[in-house]
Amino acid sequence: MHSTIVDINAPVIVMAINISSLIMLLALAMCFMRIFIGPTLADRVVALDVLNILAVAYCALLAIASGQPVYLSAAIALALVAFLVSVAFARFIEKSGKKTVLNEGGRDGGFR
Repeated sequence: MHSTIVDINAPVIVMAINISSLIMLLALAMCFMRIFIGPTLADRVVALDVLNILAVAYCALLAIASGQPVYLSAAIALALVAFLVSVAFARFIEKSGKKTVLNEGGRDGGFR
């Protein structure tokens, strides 16, 4: 028995899948940019969390595009692992206790 999620032959669905793929690719590029040039550790951790969310969204998009619901199971498993990674990073940041200076020598000069 072959079950599909949606009718992927509809032109609106095909266009939505293509546009969604492009938007997720752009978001992926911006996340990598934030990881490499993010000024603080918290910025990098948030970017990694967004990467996990994008991976889950891509699994869901792949499930719709291919018509195979097995990718949704992978998305759920990935979301659970991503949550545990986010909690581990939060505990690491909390235990490190480092505060970063925002604007060295500037008017703000405060801590975040």
